Amino acid sequence: MKFTNLHIYGKFSHIITLMASRPTPRSDRTMQFPLLQAVVALAFLLGLPAVAVEVGQAAPEFEMPGRAGPIRLSDFKGKTVYLDFWASWCGPCKQSFPWMNEMQSRYGAKGLRIVGLNVDQKTEDAKNFLKETPASFDIAFDQAGKTPRAYAVKGMPTSVLIGPDGKVLLVHSGFRGEQQLELEHKIRLALNLKE
Repeated sequence: MKFTNLHIYGKFSHIITLMASRPTPRSDRTMQFPLLQAVVALAFLLGLPAVAVEVGQAAPEFEMPGRAGPIRLSDFKGKTVYLDFWASWCGPCKQSFPWMNEMQSRYGAKGLRIVGLNVDQKTEDAKNFLKETPASFDIAFDQAGKTPRAYAVKGMPTSVLIGPDGKVLLVHSGFRGEQQLELEHKIRLALNLKE
């Protein structure tokens, strides 16, 4: 292998190129995976976490503007929180909203708080989405993408179930109709409700 190139394009105004100009010796374990090293270095340079939040870890704190004022994770201490990252352009997000409305209605009095955290760069896009797909749960807006970076969100929608102690109980990507019962079961377990 003479060169390994990794180019990143997109919302960044520059191109980041990382090159490994020599073959890596197998005896040097730190140099055995140059592409992996390049990706980890790039994540560090861009401020992205190297790994996603994991079950059992403390959920990263956030404070974001909401429809009726700031929304902070710490405000829900002692409650079970279903944190859903969504975007206006996300088809499965549109499908998940009626289900989340139902879950908030069914389990809100039992200690569940659903927080939909929008990641659109334009808040107006989110507001237009909400006109067509109303939410009866808390909505927060993160135009800068700070919270999805802290949670290492890789796709939309991504949901994180957080226990009353602030620890992550579940990380779930995507949303399909056949997953509703399983997700509701996880919420019931988090709320200590019997089946």
